[in-house]
Amino acid sequence: MAKDPIVEEVRRIRRRYAERFNFDLDAIYADLKERERRGEFSVVYRQPRPARTTVAASQQRPGNRLTERLQVTPKKRRA
Repeated sequence: MAKDPIVEEVRRIRRRYAERFNFDLDAIYADLKERERRGEFSVVYRQPRPARTTVAASQQRPGNRLTERLQVTPKKRRA
């Protein structure tokens, strides 16, 4: 599989950034929060997605409270 130059660049930058903090996640987190506080970048918060109306097959068993609450009819299996 060919290497993507953009992915490689992101990984290189991420590694250099982590090396500055000796790969200490607490220190990296503290730095990011400080940079956010100073306004170097902002975090984007998105609205939650609406819930899906489908239920996994494993949850579509008769007698399952979730199935009854959602009023989902289990699909019949083909022979």
